[in-house]
Amino acid sequence: MGGKQDGDEACGKPAKYDPSFRGPIKNRSCTDIICCILFLAFILGYIVVGIVAWVYGDPRQVLYPRNSTGAYCGVGANKDKPYLLYFNIFSCILPTNIITVAENGLQCPTSQVCVSSCPEVTWTVEISQFSQNVGEVFYTANRNFCLPGVPWDMPVIQSLQQELCPSFLLPSAPALGRCLPLLNSTLPELPGISSNTSISQGISGVLDSLNARDITVKIFEDVAQSWYWILVALAVALVLSLLFILLLRLVAGPLVLVLILGMLGVLAYGIYHCWEEYRVLRDKGASITQLGVTTNLSAYRNVQETWLAAVIVLAVLEGTLLLLLIFLRQRIRIAIALLKEASKAVGQMMSTLFYPLVTFVLLLICIVYWAMTALYLATSGQPQYVLWAPNASLPGCEKVQMNTSCNPMSQPMNSSCPGLRCVFQSYSSTGLVQRSLFNLQIYGILGLFWTLNWVLALGQCVLAGAFASFYWAFQKPQDIPTFPLSSAFIRTLRYHTGSLAFGALILSLVQIARVILEYIDNKLRGAQNPVARCIMCCFKCCLWCLEKFIKFLNRNAYIMIAIYGKNFCVSAKNAFMLLMRNIVRVVILDKVTDLLLLFGKLLVVGGVGVLSFFFFTGRIRGLGRDFENPSLNYYWLPIMISILGAYVIASGFFSVFGMCVDTLFLCFLEDLERNDGSPDRPYYMPTSLLKILGKKNEAFPGDKKKKNK
Repeated sequence: MGGKQDGDEACGKPAKYDPSFRGPIKNRSCTDIICCILFLAFILGYIVVGIVAWVYGDPRQVLYPRNSTGAYCGVGANKDKPYLLYFNIFSCILPTNIITVAENGLQCPTSQVCVSSCPEVTWTVEISQFSQNVGEVFYTANRNFCLPGVPWDMPVIQSLQQELCPSFLLPSAPALGRCLPLLNSTLPELPGISSNTSISQGISGVLDSLNARDITVKIFEDVAQSWYWILVALAVALVLSLLFILLLRLVAGPLVLVLILGMLGVLAYGIYHCWEEYRVLRDKGASITQLGVTTNLSAYRNVQETWLAAVIVLAVLEGTLLLLLIFLRQRIRIAIALLKEASKAVGQMMSTLFYPLVTFVLLLICIVYWAMTALYLATSGQPQYVLWAPNASLPGCEKVQMNTSCNPMSQPMNSSCPGLRCVFQSYSSTGLVQRSLFNLQIYGILGLFWTLNWVLALGQCVLAGAFASFYWAFQKPQDIPTFPLSSAFIRTLRYHTGSLAFGALILSLVQIARVILEYIDNKLRGAQNPVARCIMCCFKCCLWCLEKFIKFLNRNAYIMIAIYGKNFCVSAKNAFMLLMRNIVRVVILDKVTDLLLLFGKLLVVGGVGVLSFFFFTGRIRGLGRDFENPSLNYYWLPIMISILGAYVIASGFFSVFGMCVDTLFLCFLEDLERNDGSPDRPYYMPTSLLKILGKKNEAFPGDKKKKNK
């Protein structure tokens, strides 16, 4: 007795009866005010960072290609010239690899010009055309691929030496706004360019990475052809998810029983299969002593000890599960009853099922704002131009200081150095904003994690407040508030913004630490020894466990905040102590709920996936012309979209149901500690739970209400 009392004291004192308690407290005050002020100040600073990024940033350098002078193709003066043409595309891929080129913004040591369309045929300047002028060779033949301002009467040989006009053209297709050669194009015979395998592979690598135009067009065509049927599949997923939740009040018990028996059956078959494999190998005499120690893990499948170990492990699991069913059947019945009650609660408050749409919109706003802010910050700075020549060793270029700043509006066309031009180099990294760019990006990342976790916390607290009002209604549905969801939303925003921000900040810091650790591990992966990898793996495992624990603690703390209106620390402590006093019930309910929701997700996603597969592959016959499957390039595309959408919809619905179960469970535990079934302290739990626990209310449903009057 003394040991049990000490254990109860270690997990906190049980909740005491409060005659004034009627469910979620309405007369409450603001909690965690300091955290609220800090969060609002941080959001204000986040807005200031966005304004600064918008003022100084220029996302056009990511969205649009630039020519040699730094002018954008497709905007401004080049509005009718959306594509960028490289005079010598081979200079982009021969000196380096595609990754380095991409990191440099696809800038190449060759002239680049904005064009209205990419070349369609192979063409090379002939030797006989060197003496002609640019107008005869290029302009008259509608080859408008020279740099702007090249005069009509300039000799072709001079324009080629100064790289003012291209010496050859290849059939190209636009990819990411750039004209890239086609794979089947014939390479010209020019000095310094050979048609060996390395060049072909280089072009192939560029096109494989960038030229997704044809595939993109086909994907858009498929989506345009099948969007209606995709919406039908998503509607089916929505209906299946809703029906699954609402029907749990009828089938929760049999469904849980079938799932548990199914697990027992699978384990039993596993034992049988492993025993048969063990018996065959035992008769053959295949032993691990003959194999020895090897790094070939598949070889262990052919020794009897492997299958004997599998038999032992599966038998232990089977026995453990059977013992749990025998000794914990009462708690499993309680978990099933709570699942049924959660289904009734969701049925009484159908608006809660669509609250994930509000969460989704808020999350989308946070992600889009961060992405735009990061993009504008990354593109802040003024363009820098320097002097450049194709060959700085030519006569007349010795006195020119290359890579010095210049004005692009006054190109040195008549310089004694052939091909000397003022070209775009990069964006400046000077200035207050540019010097603080790294710090501002870190601020933005913290803002992303903090706001995302705060939005998720808001959804959990709002749903908890709505479902708690259902449980603590003595007469259902008469005592349920008229608008429980909207009341909980307003109450949470008004009083508990700081508490939600506190919990979200703790979780965000842990998540950022995990991201930093993953980044360090990725950078040092090649240089780590086995000991360092083991230590890094242990650190990552510890942070993962810490994140899971904080999510669990925060979730239950938000439930207590929604009910009692206390600050985050007190609510987290009370929730944790309450769960520790009922740890066995917590584990059973958690696993039964996880098993049931997993089955529900598999049912919805699998059903929609199978239905989509048979429809889009034309295997459903006789539906009539109005229900014919569309003609598609990739039939798997609408199937994958339907499956992904079904998973998102099922996850949204079941997240609401999971929050309902957790809320009702905490209320149930509080109900057991607060009340005893007497006329003054009747239980609020449903009759099914009272029967399972062997308890009853001495007061009838209306007695307490009349007495309180």
